[in-house]
Amino acid sequence: MDSPRTLAGLGALLLAAALVSNPASAEPVEPVPGAHSTRDFGNGPERNEIAATTAEASAEAARAAPLGATPDSRWTPPRRGYPRRTELRVYPENPADKSIKLGLVPYHGIAPRLNALQAASDRVSAEVIGHSALGRDLYLVTVTAPESAAEAARQDRWRALIEDDPGAARRDKALVRGYKTPVWINANIHGDEWEGTDGALRVIERLAGATDPATRRLLERTRLYVTVTNNPDGRIAGTRANGAGFDINRDQATNSQPESRATRDVVIATQPFVMLDEHGYTGTTLIEPATPPHGQNYEYDLYIKHALPNAEGMEAAIQRLGHPETARADIPFRDFEPGDWDDWPPVFNPMYAIYQGAVGHTVEIPLAVNHGEYETLPVAELRRRAGVNTDVAAATIEAAIGYADEHRADLLADQIEQFRRGWAGAPSPEIPDGFVPGFGPEDRFSTRFPRAYVIPAGAAQRSPAAAARLVDHLVAGDVRVTRARHDFALAGRSYRAGSYVVDMHQPKRGLANALLEAGRDISALVPQMYDISGWSNRLLWGASVDVSATAAPRVATVAVTAASPTGAVAAARGRDLSLTMRDGADVRAVNALLDLGVELRRTDAATVVVPAGARREAEVVADRYGVRFTAAPRGSAGTAFTAPVIAAAVSADELFALREMGFDVRPVSTALLNAGAELSDADTLVVSSGLSYAQLNAVGKAEVDELLARGGVVTRGRTGAAFNAAAGLLPATAVTGRTDANGVVAVRNTGPVVGAGSLPYAFVFSPIWFTGTGFTVEQRYAAADPLIAGHWLPATPGAGGPEQAADQAAVISGVTARGGRAVMFGTEPLFRAHPKGLYAEFARALYWTAS
Repeated sequence: MDSPRTLAGLGALLLAAALVSNPASAEPVEPVPGAHSTRDFGNGPERNEIAATTAEASAEAARAAPLGATPDSRWTPPRRGYPRRTELRVYPENPADKSIKLGLVPYHGIAPRLNALQAASDRVSAEVIGHSALGRDLYLVTVTAPESAAEAARQDRWRALIEDDPGAARRDKALVRGYKTPVWINANIHGDEWEGTDGALRVIERLAGATDPATRRLLERTRLYVTVTNNPDGRIAGTRANGAGFDINRDQATNSQPESRATRDVVIATQPFVMLDEHGYTGTTLIEPATPPHGQNYEYDLYIKHALPNAEGMEAAIQRLGHPETARADIPFRDFEPGDWDDWPPVFNPMYAIYQGAVGHTVEIPLAVNHGEYETLPVAELRRRAGVNTDVAAATIEAAIGYADEHRADLLADQIEQFRRGWAGAPSPEIPDGFVPGFGPEDRFSTRFPRAYVIPAGAAQRSPAAAARLVDHLVAGDVRVTRARHDFALAGRSYRAGSYVVDMHQPKRGLANALLEAGRDISALVPQMYDISGWSNRLLWGASVDVSATAAPRVATVAVTAASPTGAVAAARGRDLSLTMRDGADVRAVNALLDLGVELRRTDAATVVVPAGARREAEVVADRYGVRFTAAPRGSAGTAFTAPVIAAAVSADELFALREMGFDVRPVSTALLNAGAELSDADTLVVSSGLSYAQLNAVGKAEVDELLARGGVVTRGRTGAAFNAAAGLLPATAVTGRTDANGVVAVRNTGPVVGAGSLPYAFVFSPIWFTGTGFTVEQRYAAADPLIAGHWLPATPGAGGPEQAADQAAVISGVTARGGRAVMFGTEPLFRAHPKGLYAEFARALYWTAS
């Protein structure tokens, strides 16, 4: 019989599942000041120097959600005409909103303003498309001439036809004549870059109230879509990051945050010809297109032919403002050196939009009003600057609308052509020098698309849960995935029925390939990169994915709207159960069982045994997290363990990932420990950001020493290596690579803890390796050049490069001089919540050090 405690815990888990499925019901909460933010240029040293102080509320939301899932449903536009008047809920006035000081619209002022516009004008519609990390409404405003439900439905059919059958769309004279030009403006994605919101509101109000014939005709042939503030948490708090501490404009390849999922859904639903992402502040206005390297999966000829003249038109618009600060713009493609401001990774919103059929631009308004300027400049000067910035944002938006209207026919034809090439599997054309002014060999990036990817089912799949997560992510991004109805063979391999196929003859093949390809080592092509240079959902998300270069499978398939369930308890009743921790979903299931009071045992670092009496709880978590329990070998012994309490001095993304896996995490830092924070209930300490042993006072040092004497420690990065050296833990010397070196690397798994069942790949940013003796090498960089994709140059000639890292220890473990256990990572297994296939190795380190 189930004990009352077990039943209560099971009920709590089921209740938590119900709450997670409806996050919109949560009341918005105020963010805790001091959310972690990073500098605009990359994410290197600051990542190791700044402690995360993320709001507990947002982190708890991550802890409650199933790992890798999309907890809020995908937004799709309602099937009705325009206007679509929605009475937006009005938030209480918040005098602490940081935008007030600048004379800008506070977040609580946006809904009343939009409600008034909807009441006054039949051209304005406002909808809620999702919620921020802290639960605030995200708004989409559509400005267009009124449409009946039938007219709106026809626009929807035409939009679908452009993607689904571009040949028919090209031949449809009514579509060519009557399809409304879609333009999308995304504002305030970085919370402390405010004025894009205010400039967009100015444009909305002008279009809503203008009575001239030109505006009326413009709106009869155009739809303007505006996400008014993509980051209300950051707008209020005056932080770049959202309420979970994430830079949303680095999240589009992962979509870990609700704000990035909302913009993903908007770009898919609206299929814009042109989009702007309004940012700040660069001294002069900066308007993309960007420098090389250019994303090799773009149809770059279709992009740059519009992006450059559109940017120059926006430059002319800001010049007409007459401000001394707007006499010119920086257009990186035209004005910067390669690598200074590239468009290589799909993590940025405009770059992601390019793969969805848009001509995407980042716009950086000029005059800084954040950081030190916000605190030190007189209010009058801040408001003057904010006024100039608002003028610039409005001018660039107006110019982009004008360009899209003037070049409507060409933009439509080119979006059709992008999707046609995808369906046809056509090679991207060779772009000649001078195609646009300044285009040369340094701008020429392309790839050879494979014919198909296959995500196997059955025994060939390393992690069914990881495979399902990857499939759902692809489908949510409008990548077309099918499921095989029968067994089949392809490229010399046999596949089970139920295997997933990504046929690369599809309209958004560029996005599919950008997410699934291994990537490319671009170290020799440019001297530096703006942000990450390597990523791969195929190599880093934990699923087995095969590539077929030339052949597509000949098998009947069905379209996939969601991955098939993967959870199961495959053992006879009365048998103990076994779960192998290969994926973060497995870890989440283990922590859920521990939270329910189930007595678990570990037979090795990766294998957990569940007693037969807890089968019901195992069935619940198997269904919830998609994991598979099998029969444990009879007589399995193992070591009992409990849910560890983690004291963590970590970056915001690591805190999010740890809680996403279900760990009980207590944030700490040098300042908190020096102020008397206790570690008495912690089992292990994680150090990667914001904790310096050398800077601890007597109180803080005593607390840390006590934990190190009885518990464990896991470190990551330079801060972690410095902590190890200062505290005298493992006899390892950390060797550092160049701080901006990053990418996907090949590794060899050699140790019993972290290496057990880990992927043969890892991710690095500011890579580290370890020399010395007296520890176990858990993972080594590959013996040959370890860099698979990314940018990693030597720090100095012959030092700090991938050649020097080859065959060196990337992750080590051992018993410390104080008697506890330690694991040190030179890689980045939790970076921005992206390399989800590496989560389990970090979790195994936590369990081992805490035991």
